[in-house]
Amino acid sequence: MRLLLDTHVWLWAATHPENLGKRTRAVLVDRKTDRLVSTASVLEIARLNASGQVVLSMPAARWIDESSKILILDHLPITTDIAIEAYSLPAPFHRDPADRLLVATARIHNLVVITADERILRYRPVRSTDCRK
Repeated sequence: MRLLLDTHVWLWAATHPENLGKRTRAVLVDRKTDRLVSTASVLEIARLNASGQVVLSMPAARWIDESSKILILDHLPITTDIAIEAYSLPAPFHRDPADRLLVATARIHNLVVITADERILRYRPVRSTDCRK
């Protein structure tokens, strides 16, 4: 399985795995699962940390690096194709730029978004799964 972790899934997997469902925890430790994150999530974590909305146990750059190694995450850059796709998504989809980039990344790379975001879970033009299960 090839999963694109939503930002909160990355944060929960690294700091509060009890927030994730049993099936999700099992999939995330399965060596056969490709675990990917978008550069958009790196930006979100840095922003949340800088604003004090998320308190990390170490500087953001180090946390991102260390949690990526522990969780065996591969990072996907925001490419020109992803940027264009983010604003060419089949309607209707909401305006949040980070979510648009996440969905566009999943569509371009044929990934399943793992999230608790109901807006993404209900959006049929992208494959998704609920991380609470």
